[in-house]
Amino acid sequence: MYVCLCQGVTDREIREAAENGVSSMRQLGKELGVGRQCGRCACSAREILRESRTPDYLAMANMLAQPA
Repeated sequence: MYVCLCQGVTDREIREAAENGVSSMRQLGKELGVGRQCGRCACSAREILRESRTPDYLAMANMLAQPA
């Protein structure tokens, strides 16, 4: 799903950035440009970033990354 229409950024890209160490909206803005133009995406992007950094999400992502 597109989160930032101005920059064409999806929720997957935000989650991937979180997995690569992005931990704040400031970093997300520098990396992907999220929240830098109209700002309508900021709340959704912040929530996705926060959700992606939770231990439950990280455990599930690690489990899915392992071969069956």
